[in-house]
Amino acid sequence: MTVREIGIITTTGQPAIAGTFHTLVLQPTSFCNLDCSYCYLPDRRSRQLMSVSVATACARSIEHQDSAHPVSVVWHGGEPTATPIDVFHELLAPFEALRRAGRVRHEIQTNATLMNERWCDLFAAYDFAIGVSIDGPGVLNRNRLDRAGHATTARTIRGTRALAEAGLPYSVICVVTPETIDHVNDLVEFFTALPGCESVGFNIEEQEGAARTPVPEEAAYRFWSRLVRHRLAGSPLRIRDLDRLADYLGATRAGLTDCGPYEPIPTVAHDGQVVLLSPELLGIKSPRYGDFIAGNVLGDPISDMVARAGELRYVTEFVTALNDCADRCAFYNFCRGAQAGNRYFEHGTFTARETAYCRTTRQALIRAAADHLTPQGGPS
Repeated sequence: MTVREIGIITTTGQPAIAGTFHTLVLQPTSFCNLDCSYCYLPDRRSRQLMSVSVATACARSIEHQDSAHPVSVVWHGGEPTATPIDVFHELLAPFEALRRAGRVRHEIQTNATLMNERWCDLFAAYDFAIGVSIDGPGVLNRNRLDRAGHATTARTIRGTRALAEAGLPYSVICVVTPETIDHVNDLVEFFTALPGCESVGFNIEEQEGAARTPVPEEAAYRFWSRLVRHRLAGSPLRIRDLDRLADYLGATRAGLTDCGPYEPIPTVAHDGQVVLLSPELLGIKSPRYGDFIAGNVLGDPISDMVARAGELRYVTEFVTALNDCADRCAFYNFCRGAQAGNRYFEHGTFTARETAYCRTTRQALIRAAADHLTPQGGPS
């Protein structure tokens, strides 16, 4: 099969978007048992389940692509463990030969409130990489409520304890909101003590459809600066964002900076519909871009959809934006133009160069780290 990359970054002559995918996001169910105040998912009350035929078609797409690199199959919802566990076993079966051959690695992102021994056994049997979503202790987790408006912190902690007791390490994603961004010490203490937690990634709250107050750039700078101070003071907590920056700086120093293209990130809905570039686009409709659908996996291999992605307006606009970033942004070599979804949700277009996500998650992080290594100060 001939791989067709999408677009060119003119400053480097390299492809803008890869013609192969190494991350495949799958929605086993559209339903979520929580009702987080910042959630963007439009169909999270609907109890639709992925069929085995869709899962089989996804596995065949990986085989059809025939890449030398393994594919991370990321089970993401909704809440994936809201899928009946027997159904989930059936969805995993089509990937098993690929997994045993080292061509697939399963990952899951879960709120852990439904975690039990059966789920732990499944994760162990299929060698899952596990991510848990929790925003901190007590009131810091206030945005993650169930459908009755009740707190979920204790249920998630009980789920993490089940994972730890089963010997299953996990990472955490913590959404940092305007209400929690000044509670760095509490967050670091909580995640450091959380049994089984290998690392935490801090996602500064993004603008993805919910009408919420954005995090100011100055607050984001203070947040990252305090995390850097914790790291320099010897904190044992692994922080995804600081680790990525450290890896980038080490690779740059060694002359090994990765200039690879942007991943197409195909995301497959329960019914087989596929969007590209950003999982957040699944289920969204726009007068400008339609439904963002690149095709249906029941009709075409995903690699064929990626090959013709240059015909999609939002993809071509994103290539334009990546070139704008490469030409004009001093942070491009680190962030590589991320993320597509933020451009749309913040600006209604994919051609926008800079976003609040850029400023609070990438630029503020780099400034905070740099200001601990140089005499210049950053924002107060």
